[in-house]
Amino acid sequence: MKSRKIAIIDEDKEMLGELNEILNMGGYSSILINDPLSALDTVFENKPDVVLMELRMPQKNGFELTHEINRVFETKRMPVIAMSENFKDEFRWLLELCGIKRCIKKPFNPLDIIWAIENEIEEDYQIGRTNRLEDIGITV
Repeated sequence: MKSRKIAIIDEDKEMLGELNEILNMGGYSSILINDPLSALDTVFENKPDVVLMELRMPQKNGFELTHEINRVFETKRMPVIAMSENFKDEFRWLLELCGIKRCIKKPFNPLDIIWAIENEIEEDYQIGRTNRLEDIGITV
């Protein structure tokens, strides 16, 4: 089975290390990005299966990054999972507007991260499979 690539975007290097460890134990390969200003180039170059990112970063926040990821055809449907310590439910509409599928509150259980990633990969596969069949004239 192919190892899935997960891009992790967070300015907190300690958090990057913890998430890298969690994902490695789960059988994933990680792309660690601690500079949100260079994150887009890294995501476009590596095309990860899922992006896991902190919402609140001072230089460029997760809402802005997700919006920019979704503006490019090759990454438009790339699943994005946000993380935040201070997320409030009244911002849920903004998540949907930007294309963020899930938001995980910090502190989190490592299994919550793995579960969210697995669900996004499965959902992305189902959507992709359906679209490919429709491309050849088969409706599901």
